[in-house]
Amino acid sequence: MKLSARNRLKGKIVEVRKGQTTAHVRIDVNGTVVTAAITNEAVDELGLKVGMDAYAVVKASDVMVGVD
Repeated sequence: MKLSARNRLKGKIVEVRKGQTTAHVRIDVNGTVVTAAITNEAVDELGLKVGMDAYAVVKASDVMVGVD
């Protein structure tokens, strides 16, 4: 699969929690957990399960940074 996004974070799925229409997929990327909100249909089509290797792909027009 080729993507134009350059921000691909490889990790392992640690949780898949389905809601009524949207699922939260948590991916452990070297000790930092990234959460993606995707459709339940996408979870089923991709066959996402805990323990699988996966990529969190970040594609955004804006990224905000904050400091204390």
